[in-house]
Amino acid sequence: MGAVAERMLVAGVGLVGGSLALAARRGGLVGEVVGWGRTAENLEKARALGIVDRVERDLARAARGADLVVLAVPVRAMPEVANCVGAAAGSGAVVTDVGSVKGSLVSQLEERLGSRFVGGHPIAGTEKSGPGAARADLFEGKICVLTPTRRTSSEALEKVRALWEGVGARVRLLDPEEHDRALAWTSHLPHLFAYALVSRCPAAYREFAGPSFGDATRVASSAAEIWRDIFAANARFLAEAWESVVAEAEKFLGLADRGAVEELGAELERARRKKSDATGT
Repeated sequence: MGAVAERMLVAGVGLVGGSLALAARRGGLVGEVVGWGRTAENLEKARALGIVDRVERDLARAARGADLVVLAVPVRAMPEVANCVGAAAGSGAVVTDVGSVKGSLVSQLEERLGSRFVGGHPIAGTEKSGPGAARADLFEGKICVLTPTRRTSSEALEKVRALWEGVGARVRLLDPEEHDRALAWTSHLPHLFAYALVSRCPAAYREFAGPSFGDATRVASSAAEIWRDIFAANARFLAEAWESVVAEAEKFLGLADRGAVEELGAELERARRKKSDATGT
């Protein structure tokens, strides 16, 4: 695959933004990668690790001359960053993001950037953060959801699609609201549960935590700033998913309380089979 962009700006050089920059550079998808971030320490680390070609602390200066911009900052910060990028980058620059919430965010960014904005969300990552966690293979074989609307330029969509396919992702298209409903179940709710479980588990019991506790709470090590914004932005669909899961758990507990062991076992077996069908394990 040839170059997707002559100059790509990555605003936010943490795990996802840094991994995308690293993968794009190594794959020859971009001529130059410029990194922008809030702290000099992270920027210098990204430069030293070969994630970006050069770094800028001034966002407007970083955006000048870029023909592709990736917004990889926390969700709540994206509209302000988009304002600056929209004013500084050329009118032909395509802008995309990696935010885990799309509905309200896509509307806000389209207001600022128009048809050249393409909503995106790579479903890949770890609980680690910062440029030191960046990996060039992070997106290989993973799904990246793009959320074009009626306003989205077809040329912009194809440019962003080429970027993600070039780093090994499998691109899927979804309506922004449908994306948020799906991710509430598959990502946001597991994070909410993990944070709630470690928050309420009595300290005296933590020495007895086994692998299942570690598996269930691994993602509670994720950056609080990122998940604070995601929970707030997707509160409606997250609450719907939470209420449905609580109702299912209460059904299981009700069967256990009544001593309906065979019926409970059948319900758990049905759940086990669904998990096996979904993940192959």
